[in-house]
Amino acid sequence: MAHIDNDLELAERRMAAHREAGYAVSAHFDRNSARVVVDLSTGVQLAFPPNLAEGLADASPNSLADIEISPTGLGLHWPQLDADIYIPGLLQGLFGSKSWMARALGAKGGQSRSDAKTSASRNNGQKGGRPRKSTAA
Repeated sequence: MAHIDNDLELAERRMAAHREAGYAVSAHFDRNSARVVVDLSTGVQLAFPPNLAEGLADASPNSLADIEISPTGLGLHWPQLDADIYIPGLLQGLFGSKSWMARALGAKGGQSRSDAKTSASRNNGQKGGRPRKSTAA
């Protein structure tokens, strides 16, 4: 039982440390600006477009308006979407899980246009296109 009490005490300390950086005191979806707005205990207000956050991109305004704040103030939850955002992560610019962020970044990079990318594409096209992946036996 002492082990469980120790783990609980450590978890409570970590939570308190995260709350020092700020925790959500209110949150709503502003239909006029089409942004999720979060007021923090520090007086800071964060606003972001839903398409930046995992699970919110294709949501209706009514679904986005239904936001719950966790009891600690460290999380936002959209029950209709089963989506969550962690406030300390949001403060660090993290809008989703590592794998989701990597996919979003990769998709954005694939859409980029540059002289170097255009030139490489033309050169590959002259060679017959992108080489096929070889299958290992």
